[in-house]
Amino acid sequence: MTEQRPDRQESREPGRTSHQANVGPDDEGSFYDISAPTPPAGIPLSETWKTPILPGSGEPGPDDTLDHDGDPGTPGEIRRPPLTDGNLDLDAPAPEELVELAAGLGVATEFKDWKGKLVPVSTHTLCGVLAALDMPVRTGVHVRAALAELNRRPWEKLLPDVTVVRQGDSAVIGVHIEADMPLHRLDVRLETEGGASLKLPLAGDQPSLEEGRATVGGRAVRRVNYMVLGDIPVGDHQLRARYQPAARHPGSENQSGEITRPFVVTPRRIDLAPSVSESRAWGFMTQLYQVRSSRSWGLGDLGDLAELTGWSARAGGADYVLVNPLHAAEPVSPMTPSPYLPTTRRFFNPVYLRVEDIPEVAYLASTERAIIEWQAEAMRALNTDPKELDRDAVWAAKSASLQTVFEHPRSRERQAQFEAYCLREGQGLEDFATWSALAERYGLPTSKWPEHFRDPRGEAVAQVREELADRVEYFRWLQWCLDQQLANVAAVAHDAGMSVGVVHDLAVGVHPDGADAWALADVLAIGVTAGAPPDAFNQQGQDWSQPPWRPDRLAELGYEPYRAMLRTLLRHAGALRIDHILGLFRFWWVPEGNSPADGTYVKYDHEAMIGLLALEAQRAGCFVIGEDLGNVEPSTREYLKERGVLGTSILWFERDYEGDGQPLAPQEWRDLCLATVTTHDLPPTAGYLAGEHIELRDRLGLLTRSYDEEAAVDAAEQRDVIDQLVRLGLLAPEAGEREKVEALHAFLALTPAKLIGVQLADAVGDRRTINQPGTNDEYPNWRLPLADGVGQPILLDDLMDSARVNSLVRIVDSRLHPNDWVEPE
Repeated sequence: MTEQRPDRQESREPGRTSHQANVGPDDEGSFYDISAPTPPAGIPLSETWKTPILPGSGEPGPDDTLDHDGDPGTPGEIRRPPLTDGNLDLDAPAPEELVELAAGLGVATEFKDWKGKLVPVSTHTLCGVLAALDMPVRTGVHVRAALAELNRRPWEKLLPDVTVVRQGDSAVIGVHIEADMPLHRLDVRLETEGGASLKLPLAGDQPSLEEGRATVGGRAVRRVNYMVLGDIPVGDHQLRARYQPAARHPGSENQSGEITRPFVVTPRRIDLAPSVSESRAWGFMTQLYQVRSSRSWGLGDLGDLAELTGWSARAGGADYVLVNPLHAAEPVSPMTPSPYLPTTRRFFNPVYLRVEDIPEVAYLASTERAIIEWQAEAMRALNTDPKELDRDAVWAAKSASLQTVFEHPRSRERQAQFEAYCLREGQGLEDFATWSALAERYGLPTSKWPEHFRDPRGEAVAQVREELADRVEYFRWLQWCLDQQLANVAAVAHDAGMSVGVVHDLAVGVHPDGADAWALADVLAIGVTAGAPPDAFNQQGQDWSQPPWRPDRLAELGYEPYRAMLRTLLRHAGALRIDHILGLFRFWWVPEGNSPADGTYVKYDHEAMIGLLALEAQRAGCFVIGEDLGNVEPSTREYLKERGVLGTSILWFERDYEGDGQPLAPQEWRDLCLATVTTHDLPPTAGYLAGEHIELRDRLGLLTRSYDEEAAVDAAEQRDVIDQLVRLGLLAPEAGEREKVEALHAFLALTPAKLIGVQLADAVGDRRTINQPGTNDEYPNWRLPLADGVGQPILLDDLMDSARVNSLVRIVDSRLHPNDWVEPE
């Protein structure tokens, strides 16, 4: 997989609709019958319409077209064919009933492309996405049956799956009961996190007779609204509905006469660190595996991160270091090089462990320590090798050494700490360790495993977990060691004076054949992958080969898988960067077999997703940075700003696109953002100035126009930026490469941006692209070591003494904090 490009589509703010009327809950009235239509023979409802396609669908007619007046951005009218019982015409516009079904599941049936043109989503794509949501439809009969089930679902639930509100907001809770149940037999309460039990009153507004009653499976059901006032504190609470055991209600889960569901109150906004809210901060941004020192085992590790953190804070006044996602990769060869295609997003990659820093190493026998040192020396020889990083060799050496350390007895206190960690991480850690042990035994992909090991909750997996208990414990132990070393890095950052610390990065998804795809298969959409539609930079669209969250299953599970992931990532972080944060609003789903351009958006409950993120961030004392690049509707950015989420601004992309297209003046930049010159999707700034991104894309056949045309456009855009720097007095007209790099960063300091990010590769003068979107093995993505302008490796030891690095640090910090700047010794 290659790194994600910004989603350049407009993001429509999902609205809320409230249907309320002053009708008493005990009033009689007519019922809306949403019972399923009788399916034809051979299509039992319980089998979700998995029958052969019926014959008889017609060819598309002359009216099956999209009307559009040709004015980009002007909504057009899509003429939709009537729905018949036969096969759906996969090439024609979707019938109204299919549109209604898709809309009910949050699936977009049309969207505006990057040029502003309204594009209808094909019936073929809609059917593929609906199948991933367990609504497979191929005929008109299927569509009608699916609509009936969709309409029936909420009426079968006594309480909503989960309710998420902001602090200070009231909430109306719809409770579905048998129509003839007297309300005195029903008790609805809110059990607060603090132990209080609050009896909920009836809401003043109740559904109308038409909207508030239905027939489900031959039973009359009504909805009664209860009110939760806006004085509930932030936290995790429970809605509890009690009823007399004799009372029947739709969808009862048990016979105890009691049902509970989560009710979560989230902060209205995420608080920034004082150094950011009251002032401004800067920090380095880097790919940790690149940053090697003389003590590294061929890859940068958590020991190196601690050194970089402490030095940049003390010598340069940095308040943070932002690293690539440290998510776990495969425990066996080959290890996927992309940190944005992990096997899990909840746990970390043990290749980043500094073996010597594990306390038990000090108590090993001399022969065991000698073997570890011998393995370390072999890997340290790679630190000055300019060729591609070899993760597999490094992991093979580290894993052998870690196994030796694991087998050494731990003290009682250390063992107690390990057991407490395992208890805290619970089933999620158990599942990940079990998957790792199975991958170690049977290899990958999981299609090579015996069939009975595909179900993480099956009896066969429970048995093999016992059989592989020692290996499962080993993989749990690795995560505990990572947790401890991450805690140490955070402590080093704090002791060195950093006000933020380490900023962790959350990838957009996971490997389709990884641990999360195995353990969380019921929460991830199968049969589709996440990606992005065509945009100005990727005109064929992008397929990231990652299964997206299912919004319906997340809600049914109270968002717990999402929250568990956030808690682990935030535990030792000062802040969290979220790649493609627009994916918390809507995501581009591409059915298997489709081109990346032939997908559609699926909507998520952004109020819940962002709200729960805010709650977990507040509890961890962190703030959040969202990668929100691209053509995003102002309402989406305003929403993120309202919730306290910082955006991302890249200097090369900050232009007045609605005006003259010129670079924005520094005072026109937004303040609530992380501002950087470049990103890992582009070459470091020295390479960008030299046009190496054009040459590379030309060599790889990725340009959509001629080299000369592309180079001319790029040169003109760069000239606009350089001319701006000259006008501002930041750069002499005939300045060289290093002076341009420094001036570009000095420009960032003139903006009101709260955070300034400096790519470590820019500081050392590296010119090579870290990742080239649109490639896999054609280019060594995520495999290049940190190097200088001629490709010679730069070690962390040398970096700290580099005149070039210290000059850039001085320019950034002295401009941000002129009154605090002290020339380092």
